[in-house]
Amino acid sequence: MQKKQNKKQGERLTALLPYLIALASGILMGLTVAPVGAWLLAWIAIVPLWVLVVTSAKGKNKFPPAFLWGIGYHGVALSWITGIHPMTWLGVPWLPSLAITLFCWGFISALGGVFLSIWAAVMVRLGGQKPWLRVLIGTAVWCGLESLWSAGPLWWSSLAYTQSPHNLVIVHLGQLSGPNTVTAAIVAFNGLIAEAYINRQDTKMSFAPLRFVNKYLAIATALLITLHLIGFILYSRPIAQLPEAALKVGIVQGNIPNRLLRSSEGFRRAQENYTNGYLTLADQGVDAVLTPEGALPIFQRNLLGTALVAAVKEKGVVAWIGAFGERGNSYTISLFTFNSKGEIVSRYDKSKLVPLGEYIPFEGILGKLVQRLSPLDAHQVAGSANQLFDTPFGRAIASICYESAFPEQFRRQAAAGGQFIVSSSNDAHYTASMPFQHHAQDIMRAIESDRWSARATNTGYSAFVDPHGRTLWMSGYNTYETHAETIYRRQTQTLYVRWGDWLTPLLLISSGGAWLVIRGIKKFSNLGNS
Repeated sequence: MQKKQNKKQGERLTALLPYLIALASGILMGLTVAPVGAWLLAWIAIVPLWVLVVTSAKGKNKFPPAFLWGIGYHGVALSWITGIHPMTWLGVPWLPSLAITLFCWGFISALGGVFLSIWAAVMVRLGGQKPWLRVLIGTAVWCGLESLWSAGPLWWSSLAYTQSPHNLVIVHLGQLSGPNTVTAAIVAFNGLIAEAYINRQDTKMSFAPLRFVNKYLAIATALLITLHLIGFILYSRPIAQLPEAALKVGIVQGNIPNRLLRSSEGFRRAQENYTNGYLTLADQGVDAVLTPEGALPIFQRNLLGTALVAAVKEKGVVAWIGAFGERGNSYTISLFTFNSKGEIVSRYDKSKLVPLGEYIPFEGILGKLVQRLSPLDAHQVAGSANQLFDTPFGRAIASICYESAFPEQFRRQAAAGGQFIVSSSNDAHYTASMPFQHHAQDIMRAIESDRWSARATNTGYSAFVDPHGRTLWMSGYNTYETHAETIYRRQTQTLYVRWGDWLTPLLLISSGGAWLVIRGIKKFSNLGNS
């Protein structure tokens, strides 16, 4: 009797083991980003999932547990979402705040699981193919799914950002075809390592000195070295720093807690901190001063009467001021350019809004439900997707907060003549890991577009980044700071800026074509044998 019970327990454990392995390897991938930053794990964390999926295709495991891998990765990487709770400073009661927070975290994690399940389903369907074709198809489908996801409103945790800011050499592959180039490198390497394990008994090389070397392992090693060599060549190119292209930019990090921003005390502190910071930087001889998203939480019509704009008129130094724009009965989160006379000469409206935090998706369906839980104002609207941001120093690439995760926003503006990046954010309601991940995203955008970047945040991390992704200066967290740095305007265009993400369609077409050719050959062979 005891033996039967032990046997059943063993069978249950055996059945459960693949799911535990998938979840654990997904969690390992999640540890590659801040706060842990174990970026090397990205090069092995897909291997267990790949092995499980391929063995599932061979009938050893009926249901590949890819969903749990996606939950593990995106759940851990995006755990900073829980930092929005409690939202009592917005008037949201404690329990509804917890419900909204858990819903947001759970939904985005589950969405990651769904995408991984689709990837696994394709791999299972094609599991009987040759190992090299599995690697090609697995890489192509993963990149295709990331492109699909990034085209929507809920996007952040690309595989590519697991390497930023630690492995800048490989991140430079983004100059070729955007972040999917880095994603493809990670997936292909993991796939080759997995195939080396799966085919370890029948893949020995025929050449005598290499007879004990697994050919897939050898290909994986060669691929890793080659890709890093290409990245190193791109990373090593000198950056022109022409005097006539120089632009000395100052950043003010106001450090106003969000719970105070909407109060009279918060507005008083914001005016004081940003005005004093502007005056300090103006006296240092800067050409322009950049403030964070919503630095002055008032509408455009009220900006001209502020002490900050009065200081701009007095000192004659250009300022980029974060405030609210107006559009009918709605409002936008905007960045305004004030020229040396204190006049507004350009405006950029945030076009990628945070779902639930800044707008209600499917408002006709979910609007009433969310409004029952929260008094949040849902009348914020997005800016146009094709905006250009002209300044007294030439055209800039503008980004407000969440937009840092969307490379196409930067690519389009760079292709349209944007010469430098100004990024304005407010991450005050999250823990320190989120703004560090945000900084990692901005580093990728600077590399992909080959542009200098100035980033101002409310509470950290503000920073200056050069076109090779090197952080020239980064602020502290939850500190009031001012800093000035010289950046340079550039008009170069990387392959990615010129052509966009050409690699993903190339991978999808080539893998699909190869699969059809092999399938046709098999059918023809079967007909011949019959």
